[in-house]
Amino acid sequence: MLTLKHITKKYKDKTALDDVSLELDCGIYGLLGPNGAGKSTLMNIITGNIKPTGGSVLWDGADIRELGAHFRSVIGYAPQQQGLYNSFSGRRFLSYMAALKGIPKKEVRSEIERVLSYVNMQEAADRAIGGYSGGMKQRILIAQAILGNPKLIVLDEPTAGLDPKERVRVREQIKTLAGNKIILVSTHVVSDIAPIAKEILLIRSGHVIDRDTVESLCLKYGESRDLEEVYMHIFGEEEQYAGR
Repeated sequence: MLTLKHITKKYKDKTALDDVSLELDCGIYGLLGPNGAGKSTLMNIITGNIKPTGGSVLWDGADIRELGAHFRSVIGYAPQQQGLYNSFSGRRFLSYMAALKGIPKKEVRSEIERVLSYVNMQEAADRAIGGYSGGMKQRILIAQAILGNPKLIVLDEPTAGLDPKERVRVREQIKTLAGNKIILVSTHVVSDIAPIAKEILLIRSGHVIDRDTVESLCLKYGESRDLEEVYMHIFGEEEQYAGR
């Protein structure tokens, strides 16, 4: 169980998150909102990369700040094509990440082969990451996120910049991870998450303004059963402004 209690994050005179409280159990959750809504800030707080101004993040009832290395062993995080070392091969990058996660040395080789196979990157594993396409970079980021079979997986815009076929491929890979894990996927592309999400979290200006299943949200905000139309109804003007 992942629990957020009254999370607030302020940057000088700007409030990025304002009193966000959530409880998430096993399943895939989509975090939807326009650019600047607070999605990435929320994910960085959940992963422990930044500290909240107020509130706490709990994993199975314990504060993640107190759990330390244990929490890092149960979480997998794929940022938006950040943290990649272009001179590293894919295999070397995964080996480096396995060391950071504290995966026992005797398990590293088999674990790397497992995740490479999962994202279909075996043939490119020994090539430099700098020569990867956008889709390959996203897949290697997902591979490092699932190293060690984490119970909590956080994916920030995992399909950003990908062509339609790659988007579908990544979406289906995320779907197969579901089961006894909590998977939180941040995106502003509704079609990437609507078919696979247990619930959708709608975030605007640092507030989670609604949370429900895709079907219930569509019924709640109009007769349309299309979540994309619901999204544009709620966030349309903000998306247009953010895209200028």
